[in-house]
Amino acid sequence: MSALNRVPSLMARAGTASALTLAAVGGSIVVPGVASEAAAASPATKALKVAAAKKGAPYRWGATGPNRFDCSGLTQYAFKKAGKKLPRTAAQQYNKTRHISAKNRKAGDLVFFHSGSYVYHVGIYAGKGKLWHAPKTGDVVRLQKIWTGSVWYGRVK
Repeated sequence: MSALNRVPSLMARAGTASALTLAAVGGSIVVPGVASEAAAASPATKALKVAAAKKGAPYRWGATGPNRFDCSGLTQYAFKKAGKKLPRTAAQQYNKTRHISAKNRKAGDLVFFHSGSYVYHVGIYAGKGKLWHAPKTGDVVRLQKIWTGSVWYGRVK
């Protein structure tokens, strides 16, 4: 039984009056083993939300935000806002991450596009085969399906 499923039984044991008092004063129930949403948010999750919030921002080569981005500028900006430092280029970012397999990827991991050993593009994995990225000149930050199998994944340490 998960901790969340135990909340109703905890409430029953605490009694209706206690639950109403708790609700009236704006309190919260602390259940061992269940972190609050704010406490549970990892830097990767925060970075993913920052990138998504930049939807529609114009692409500009070399731009690192806050209103225009290139691909690695977006990932660097998003992780900086989440409290993690990344180097400037996609290749440098790849070299600073813990490399992971596609089957172990999680939302918030970085997706690196490569040709042979040359890393030329990066975005933030959003789940379900999609990523947030700043694609190219004339485009904007957007969510897009990963279009090739020539990708590597990295987890920011």
